[in-house]
Amino acid sequence: MFGLKRIVIAQHERALYLKDRSIVEILEPGIYRVFDLLGRVAVEVHNLTVPEFNHPYVDVLVKENRDLVDKYFQLVELGEYEVGLVYKNGKLNGVLAPGTRQLYWNGPVDVKVEVLNIKQDFAVAKDKVGLIAHARMDAMPREVINFVTISEVADNHVGLLIVDGEFVQTLKPGLYAYWKFNRNVKVEQVELRMQAMEVQGQEILTKDKVSLRVNLTAQYQITDPVMARSKLVNMADYVYREMQFALRQAVGTRSLDTLLVNKDELDGVIFVAVHEKISEFGIDVRSIGVKDVILPGDMKDILNQVVEAEKVAQANVIKRREETAATRSLLNTARLMEDNPTLMRLKELEVLEKVTEKVDKLTVFGGLDGVVKDTVRINLHE
Repeated sequence: MFGLKRIVIAQHERALYLKDRSIVEILEPGIYRVFDLLGRVAVEVHNLTVPEFNHPYVDVLVKENRDLVDKYFQLVELGEYEVGLVYKNGKLNGVLAPGTRQLYWNGPVDVKVEVLNIKQDFAVAKDKVGLIAHARMDAMPREVINFVTISEVADNHVGLLIVDGEFVQTLKPGLYAYWKFNRNVKVEQVELRMQAMEVQGQEILTKDKVSLRVNLTAQYQITDPVMARSKLVNMADYVYREMQFALRQAVGTRSLDTLLVNKDELDGVIFVAVHEKISEFGIDVRSIGVKDVILPGDMKDILNQVVEAEKVAQANVIKRREETAATRSLLNTARLMEDNPTLMRLKELEVLEKVTEKVDKLTVFGGLDGVVKDTVRINLHE
C-alpha cells in the first residue's frame, strides 16, 4: 500500500523511532508496519553487538526521554577528574576520558565501567599497566595509548616522576603508566652504574710555554639523582666541564719536565679538584687518569736528541769503565808472572797451545826442548 512501510527489527537490534526528527520511542525485535504518507517518520536501526550508542541526540535523549534511557541503556557520566575503565564481557576493552557522557545498549554484550578518581592518584594500577601498554589492536582501541604516559625504568636506573614540571617521587626499575588528563607527566631516567667519560684533544700550554695535547679519562657515578637533577641542567656536561677546567689548571701551572717525570701526581691533583666540585651535586668521581700527553713534532725531535745524547754518554762511561777494569786486570797479571816463574811458564804454554791450534805445519829444530823453550817466549823486560 502506498505510504505503508514495513520495518523488521532483528533479535540483535534496536531501532529509534523518530517522528518529525524527534525520538518518540525505541523499537524492540519484531515486524512493524508504519503508515507514513508525508515522510514524517524515520527509523534508525542499531546493532547491539556494538554496545556504544553514539548519536547527535544523546544529550536530548538523556534530558527529555529519561525513561527510555533507563530502560534500554546504561548511562555513564564522568567528572573532570574521573576516568572510566570499560570492560566488555569481563575484559578491559577501553577507557573513557574525564567529562565523558556515554550510553551503552543493554544487550548481548555485558558492559561494566569502573570509575576512577585521578585527582590525587593518577597512577595506573599495576595490574592494568601491562594490559594498556601492550594492548592488541583487536583488544583495545589504540587511542587509549594517548591517554597515558608509559615509561619502563630499566635495571640499574632510577626514574624521576615529574608532574607539571615538579618532581614528585623516585621510581624503582619496572613498568609504569600515568594518566595524562589535566596534567603533564613525564619520567626521567638516571643511570646509577659506573660511567666513563673521555676529555679528548685538549690543547694546553705548560708553565714553560710548551704546547701539549692531553687526553683525560674518568670513572664517575651518580649517587643522589634527585639532588643532581634539581641542581644541574645536564649532569654529563657538568662533569665534563669540571674535568676540563681541572686538567687545564693542573697542566698550566707545571713545567714540561715536571709533567713527564711525575704523571701520577698530576692524576691526583685533578682527582681532588674534580671531586670537591661535583660531590656537592650528588655525583661521585671514582678515578681520573691522564691517558696521553702528546708533544708537538719539533719538541719530539728535541727530546729525542736529548735522550740520544744521554744514552751515548752513558755508553761511553760504561766503555771507559770496562777498559779501565781490563787494563787493571792485565797489570795485576803481569805483576804475578814477574814474581812467579812457574806462573810465567804456564802462561807461555797456554799461548803455545793457542798458537799450535792455528798452525798447519810446524818445523822444529833443537828437539822437544826447542819447542818448549824457543817457540813461545814472553819477555817481561822488553
